[in-house]
Amino acid sequence: MLSRIARPTARGLIRGLATTAQNNSSVSVLGASGGIGQPLSLLLKNSPLISELALYDIAHTPGVAADLSHIETRAKVTGYLGPDQLADCLKGSDVVVIPAGVPRKPGMTRDDLFNTNASIVATLAEACAKHCPEAMICIIANPVNSTIPITSEIFKKHGVYNPNRIFGVTTLDIVRANTFVAELKGLDPARVNIPVIGGHAGKTIIPLISQSTPKVEFPQDQLEALVGRIQEAGTEVVKAKAGSGSATLSMAYAGARFVFSLLDAINGKEGVIECAFVRSEETESPYFSTPLLLGKSGIEKNLGLGKLSPFEEKLISEAMSELKGSIKKGEEFVKSRK
Repeated sequence: MLSRIARPTARGLIRGLATTAQNNSSVSVLGASGGIGQPLSLLLKNSPLISELALYDIAHTPGVAADLSHIETRAKVTGYLGPDQLADCLKGSDVVVIPAGVPRKPGMTRDDLFNTNASIVATLAEACAKHCPEAMICIIANPVNSTIPITSEIFKKHGVYNPNRIFGVTTLDIVRANTFVAELKGLDPARVNIPVIGGHAGKTIIPLISQSTPKVEFPQDQLEALVGRIQEAGTEVVKAKAGSGSATLSMAYAGARFVFSLLDAINGKEGVIECAFVRSEETESPYFSTPLLLGKSGIEKNLGLGKLSPFEEKLISEAMSELKGSIKKGEEFVKSRK
């Protein structure tokens, strides 16, 4: 079942034509002037699913909004600048995407980002809980393994927590897995689909090659190298950019893909499935990424782990300690926050 995951084709997504219907959804991007925020906002502006695009950041947003507003698509773009305008940006939002935060630099782990990005995400989550508590919240800001528990705890504090509406966007791991497998097997990457479960950092990223569509097989040494590459692909980009940034363009593409899937589901399209890092009872970890059936109210059904190979079971077991540690770190951060 999990191997037949439906997703928008790459070409359809780039055009923003994830659906044939025109819809009137309002999407807010928090961190819209950054390395991920700008190309993400460009892709969202291109979509007929979106009628209102609200952009927020602490610098440059009026310019980004003016630039995007000249594009000949229907989404009306508005820029909001600084904390005083954050509430106005969020009011009426159906979906909020949060790529805000500092990027990784060479030698940095996602955990090194924690102190700065935890505070940023907590502040933005607080604003969402106050001004658009019913919106779907999509967190891109790393470390996702900690920023999703932070967002959840903030929403709990405000009495508006709904675990079916808070998503850690792990779509880039799926996009990379699809691409790398397609390269190795000479396939069209737009037609490959690999579920990726677990978390969104290092060894917590667990690609389920055994559940690939179409079915593929690798010798064990090649399989281990492939999984290692998918897990460390972010570091590959950080090194290649030599200090000038991290994975921004591919992350923007992946973020847009997830938002389009979510909007399709909100608008009544059936059978929309994406993996995301969410509150979960599928494993001993309180948060875990698995394929999710999306619907009008967010998560309609958690489709679970599916049939795993012994190698994949071992990967889950090895990831569990790190994953639970990152989750606890996020929860403790909110408890200690004034």
